[in-house]
Amino acid sequence: MTDAPRLPVPENFLWGTAISAHQSEGNNVNSDAWLCETVKPTVYAEPSRDACDSYHRYAEDIAIAADLGFNCHRIGIEWARIEPEQGLFSTAALDHYRRVLDACHARGLAPMVTYNHFTVPRWFAARGGFEVADSADLFARFAGKATEHLGDLIAYASTFNEANIQRLVAQLRRGGTGIGQAIDAMIAACARACGSDRFSSLLFAPIETSEPVMVDAHTKAMAAMKAGPGNFPVGLTLTMQDVQGVGKGNQAEALIDMLYGPWLETARHADFVGVQTYTRVLVGPEGRLSPPADAEMTGAHYEFYPRALGGTIRFAHERIGRPIYVTENGICTDDDTRRIAYLDAALAEVRQCLADGIDVRSYICWSLLDNFEWTRGYGERFGLVHVDYKTFARTPKPSARHLGAIARSGLI
Repeated sequence: MTDAPRLPVPENFLWGTAISAHQSEGNNVNSDAWLCETVKPTVYAEPSRDACDSYHRYAEDIAIAADLGFNCHRIGIEWARIEPEQGLFSTAALDHYRRVLDACHARGLAPMVTYNHFTVPRWFAARGGFEVADSADLFARFAGKATEHLGDLIAYASTFNEANIQRLVAQLRRGGTGIGQAIDAMIAACARACGSDRFSSLLFAPIETSEPVMVDAHTKAMAAMKAGPGNFPVGLTLTMQDVQGVGKGNQAEALIDMLYGPWLETARHADFVGVQTYTRVLVGPEGRLSPPADAEMTGAHYEFYPRALGGTIRFAHERIGRPIYVTENGICTDDDTRRIAYLDAALAEVRQCLADGIDVRSYICWSLLDNFEWTRGYGERFGLVHVDYKTFARTPKPSARHLGAIARSGLI
């Protein structure tokens, strides 16, 4: 951990928390993810169901974040709600998200909006998802429609959440555990349920066919968002592990190439890069290494290593060179004292990066709420706020007040 003294935060530094639409809103029934969760066979441990009911309880969530002392709220808008059938846009859904953004402004929270957080409309997946070339134009059309309705209330935005996520999923497929066959069986079941000969869910789509289209979609959507109304920076967020080479001849650079592909270059043309980091990856001459035998592991089964954030901020600074927003960082644990320890150590890394002159403009913790964690369901809790999934009661944890006090202090 760095020993740098606490510093005044830069002017306009953002402190906040993040949630995503599908993981917190509930009943996202027109999305590809909902179908993937509910077909048989499926790789999802359980369906998302009501999630945290944030679609109806957003005002409470925003009030909690504001009362804790944050000044930014990172949220998603759900394409499957806004365009539930191809070419049919829901004014009611757009009006809903406008109310969400209004609520943020009313409580002093700058809204940072993610236009795509892994999920797509079911109709879009059933026509081939991002494996079809004209899908880039369809995503850009959605981005344009959403911006026309919401842009004057948006403070910051990103096109894709963790645009390189498919590269992580591809590594799981190569793991030899049978997960690849299980994913393929689920996707085939989704196609049958749609009466289609294809189904392409963003999370599980082949890189070779979908990634070039997603790069094109990002570029076209960014242009549509820039057309206004509003005048907000548009970034690209990446899942970034702190890749650490071990020993002579290690394969760190090969793993970096595999993790990012074209996205580092793409991010150089965005207004900012969103760094989303949770742990490190050790790489030796033969490839990835297991964590040290004595390593503390988190509830999500990766190494407790908050110092990773400093490594990825420096990596983004050196390889991308755009303003850096930490858009996700946090820990899955049922021991909130370890969450506090993680946050303190991660913030020490941000502090040192700032002291070294790196342009870091936010610290946004994942997540505000315990929520639905994709294929793993509800067993993993990342939230600063505990959610009772039966009553939907929200209870801030000590870590929430701890991070909020730091945000209010004016120091990092």
